[in-house]
Amino acid sequence: MTARMIPCLIFEDEHLLVLNKPAGINTHAPSPFAGEGLYDWLRHREPRWSNLAILHRLDKETSGVIVFGKTTAANRSLTAQFTERVVRKKYLLLTDRPPMRADFAVKSRIARVGERYVSGRSGELAETRFRLAHFKFQISNFKLLEAEPLTGRTHQIRVHAAENGFPILGDTLYGGTAFRRLCLHATELRLRHPVSSEEMTFRAPADFLADPRLALRTALVDPGDTDAFRILHGAGDGWPGWHVDRLGSFLLSQSGCPLDREQEDYLHHLLSGGSSHRVPAPPGREAELPAGAYHKILDRRLRAALPQEVSPRRALGQAAPERFTVRENGLRFELSFGEGYSVGLFLDQRDNRRRLLTGHVAAGFPLVESASRPPASGLRLLNAFAYTCGFSVCAAASGARTTSLDLSRKYLDWGRRNFVLNGLDPAGHEFIHGDVFDWLRRLAKKHRVFDVILLDPPTFSQSKERGVFRAETDYFDLVAAVLPLLAPGGVLFASANAARWSPEKFLADVEGAVHAAKRHIVQRHYAPQPPDFPVSRSEPAYLKTAWIRVA
Repeated sequence: MTARMIPCLIFEDEHLLVLNKPAGINTHAPSPFAGEGLYDWLRHREPRWSNLAILHRLDKETSGVIVFGKTTAANRSLTAQFTERVVRKKYLLLTDRPPMRADFAVKSRIARVGERYVSGRSGELAETRFRLAHFKFQISNFKLLEAEPLTGRTHQIRVHAAENGFPILGDTLYGGTAFRRLCLHATELRLRHPVSSEEMTFRAPADFLADPRLALRTALVDPGDTDAFRILHGAGDGWPGWHVDRLGSFLLSQSGCPLDREQEDYLHHLLSGGSSHRVPAPPGREAELPAGAYHKILDRRLRAALPQEVSPRRALGQAAPERFTVRENGLRFELSFGEGYSVGLFLDQRDNRRRLLTGHVAAGFPLVESASRPPASGLRLLNAFAYTCGFSVCAAASGARTTSLDLSRKYLDWGRRNFVLNGLDPAGHEFIHGDVFDWLRRLAKKHRVFDVILLDPPTFSQSKERGVFRAETDYFDLVAAVLPLLAPGGVLFASANAARWSPEKFLADVEGAVHAAKRHIVQRHYAPQPPDFPVSRSEPAYLKTAWIRVA
């Protein structure tokens, strides 16, 4: 498979990877079960990035140029350059409280006190040079400044700006005026190439007016390959209880109540492409504006109602056809707003579907152990709770022989149409309609064996054969039921979206079932929800997935 790119890529060669980091994502994961940082997301995305090394960091809410090392030579050289202050960095910041001087330097010792850093007699020496920018910014009453940190201390620019009377706009931690984002951007990075010693300068323009929610998504999602992703994720994006997805030519809004005026205005801006809501994209890869917006009221009590009672309703713009398609990682999937509570694709599993497509589960964790085989060629894959067969399509596109199992005949027929959309012959794959537990027993009696088994059950379901299934209480039994079908060295994918179920307990149940069956875990990769579903204290992670190789 050809190397895939991401929109925020500035430069890449054998030794360096340089990106324009968006605001809203950490440089690295802050804890084991939080959302991935940019570094983690990259390492587990492409085999060529598996050995990336962090050489410097940008704060979560700071955007701009960041460099990662890809080789030992690069890491050694750039570490020395940062240590010896050979690397030169230039930032832009916006403030509504202009400084008294146009060009000056600040030097102090800073130390951490709680969540903040402050200047004092103790701590590490920090020095920053500030100067007013030579061009006017497009917002009146605000001033744009250049900041050049001569040292590399945490929060250095933010501390020095605040303590000298011009806190950065949006930096409420240090007394700045509230704004849509922290207006600090790493605009330039100058270094010497680790092998050729050539002086290289990398630049990224600042755009403090862009909607940071859109900027985050479109820095990481290529609109040419994918036009289905989450635009607004509740409190994680500053709007508790409201979620908005981009689904090809349409928007899907979801909340517990009808849309209010402010929400309607936001959707209208997304449809019209207003300056602060325009989707940024690389030249030649611009995304088209959505044509219409739908709204769905979230109420689990309505899930047993008729499809027309719980389906999304048109709110703005054009009406969607009965069926329409979206792109994801270069593949096509059919969606519908007229089939009830679910539209046909769960966007939070996009990165996991990509893992089947590329055969790269994580750094050092290929889907297929043998390097001589293509990513999924010849694999036997069982997709339990297959829904509309999104996982199966990705695996089949890479050469796997798939078996899709689901309680709903309607969804399996939908899955067959997804196969056809991607030029895959459904006749070359199995589609089994029935209760999952019942069919797992049948397949075991037939001595069927699979190289990969996928478990992504609903949080709650009910069938005549089994009765009630609840993920939090019955997942152990589910894993135990599939293990007789998993080949030695095979990969088990276990996923759950029960928000109240802790990652630690989820993993304990999954791994406990493996150990109870006297099987041995060789590799494990825990994958949180993707970056367009940002995790925060106000919007904790809910999706939990584990890829496990079982001996």
